[in-house]
Amino acid sequence: MIEVFAVLLVTALASSLLGVFLVLKGQAMTTDAISHTILLGIVIAFFITNDLRSPLLIIGAAVIGLITVYLIELVTASGLMKQDAAIGIVFTALFAASVILVSRYADNVHLDIDIVLMGQVLFAPLNRIELLGISLPYALVQLTIVFIINILFVLIFYKELKVTSFDPVYAAAAGISTTFIYYILMTLVSVTAVTAFDAVGSILVISFFVAPAITAYLVTKRLSHMIWLTLITAAFNSLLGCSFGYFTDISISGSVASVSLVTFLAVFFFNKNGWIRKTLKTRSMLRKI
Repeated sequence: MIEVFAVLLVTALASSLLGVFLVLKGQAMTTDAISHTILLGIVIAFFITNDLRSPLLIIGAAVIGLITVYLIELVTASGLMKQDAAIGIVFTALFAASVILVSRYADNVHLDIDIVLMGQVLFAPLNRIELLGISLPYALVQLTIVFIINILFVLIFYKELKVTSFDPVYAAAAGISTTFIYYILMTLVSVTAVTAFDAVGSILVISFFVAPAITAYLVTKRLSHMIWLTLITAAFNSLLGCSFGYFTDISISGSVASVSLVTFLAVFFFNKNGWIRKTLKTRSMLRKI
């Protein structure tokens, strides 16, 4: 059970760290598209290698993730439709292609559609690797490496990420390559999502990317504080959701996603600038008027 929680925790931290900047850029739902369409990259790479542990799966997923982002940006830039509509058409087209390929050509392979969507983190410790003489879950090793890479990315490009997230026009005028930063971010989002795929499923991956960040955003608008609060919230949701799922014998991934929603709603309604306080304040002002 400790190893299961460790996998959940590292996945949550690696995903939510990048989720902060997706939320600030107003592109949280791009994560939904990427988390589904990268299945196409996994399938294509698997057909080439016939090895579910091949690093080419991550490369293929990252490439499809970038193609997804590029197509969404291309359709949006045309001015013919808004970003939400562009996400809808690109996401469904690429994900449908991956579902057809899996159901037609990979029926007997562990590229199961239900597992990909819902995830089963209890199985993560069964796939192990020897590292310095210590047997560890393969997913834990992979996600720890991804988490370290994400930390280095944020530390190295913190100033650029901060400026491009809050004022992309000023960033471009100051000579910061907003496109370069954006595509590095989206590449890491794709890599993080695919490494978490087999362990927790795409639904929980989306929750990890979005829920802790939007919860922190309701409390603070300072970037450094938002990052720390996001990581703390992600860890709290993982611990509570994992414990609840384990002791009630229900899906752990579903439990963590549900706890993330409850945490968000609690902050949304009851924090000092929450919905309840604002509603009461508005009614008080109307009575005075």
